[in-house]
Amino acid sequence: MWRFLATVAALATIVSSFAVNTNVALGHERRAVGPYTFVVGWINEPAYVNAVNGLSLDVTDTSSLKPVEGLAKTLQAEVIVGGGAKKLSLDLSTDEENPGHYEGSFIPTKTGDYIFHIFGDAGSTKVDERFESGPNTFDGVVSTDQLQFPDKVPASSDLAARLDSVQTLVIAAIVLAGVALLVSLGGLVMRRR
Repeated sequence: MWRFLATVAALATIVSSFAVNTNVALGHERRAVGPYTFVVGWINEPAYVNAVNGLSLDVTDTSSLKPVEGLAKTLQAEVIVGGGAKKLSLDLSTDEENPGHYEGSFIPTKTGDYIFHIFGDAGSTKVDERFESGPNTFDGVVSTDQLQFPDKVPASSDLAARLDSVQTLVIAAIVLAGVALLVSLGGLVMRRR
């Protein structure tokens, strides 16, 4: 019986060592792309609105599990939001301490789902993949409201709306002052006649 338990313990140790040594984060999407495995998600999770973040991409050879280096020159990436309404090209950078790991930084300014589009060449494999945030992949960008203490900071959109209403009031005041000036000048002209 103890041999069986020792065998199970040895297998559990081996399996757990693979889990510890991979640089795959939870909340990332794993996908086979030709002979490679792409793992895509956020650099920092959860992804908060108006906080520096970006694309985290790990590429390994599926058969050997070895990291694939040198793809920052042959792959391109972009982030897409609003159903494709807005796109931003990302510059992929490498991490010398983590071979096969690439990042493209930006600041997400809107809550909701984002798409990472990765395209170009990985070795002799043509790549054109879209990784969309969602319930079974990686999370979308979330608000910082629940973290703000003691006072909540107004959202940029709220400040923009307030600024627009103040701008409208200032324009109305200028127009009203112009009309008042014209009426008073007209009164002066009428008195001199």
